Amino acid sequence: MKIELLKFPKIQDPRGNLTFLQNNDQFPFEIERVFWTYDVPGGGQRGGHAYKSQQEIIIALSGAFDVIVENSSGEITKFHLNRSYYGLYLPPNSWRHMENFSTNSLGLHLSSSKFNEEDYIRSKEEFKKA
Repeated sequence: MKIELLKFPKIQDPRGNLTFLQNNDQFPFEIERVFWTYDVPGGGQRGGHAYKSQQEIIIALSGAFDVIVENSSGEITKFHLNRSYYGLYLPPNSWRHMENFSTNSLGLHLSSSKFNEEDYIRSKEEFKKA
């Protein structure tokens, strides 16, 4: 699959909106790990790596931030996440970092595999060779 901005269902209601996720109905993997990023200091960055086999979806549950993604052919794209009903799908071998965090932003990460340090590519040079 390719890097893609996914739109999740948004059920509008005067009492407040609701969005939901269901495995395999809305994205191409079973969730094995969930983590979130928050309290990123002003001007800070998160990420700065790629995965060899892991797939990931990043959602801005609250606030906003940018995800800068480089694919295996060297194309760089910036995604501004600021709506909780959108998720950025990242296939394996997608170099990413997040920046420009708004105050009190909360990023939710859904991963296709459990944490495995061996799956990380932490060197940009190694990423470009792969």
